[in-house]
Amino acid sequence: MDPKLLEILVCPLCKGPLVHRRDPAELVCKADRLAFPIRDGIPVMLIDEARTLDEGELASV
Repeated sequence: MDPKLLEILVCPLCKGPLVHRRDPAELVCKADRLAFPIRDGIPVMLIDEARTLDEGELASV
């Protein structure tokens, strides 16, 4: 993921920063405990497409 793009993207729910995870390919919002998928190199920034992270996954981010 392009670092400049990562600087621009924010969580669509809280407007907070996102953390890029390579495996699985997703952008994580720690504040909302959401993971947004990256499909074919394109971040899917829809709340309905995000998955909720459990405590174990959140701790590893």
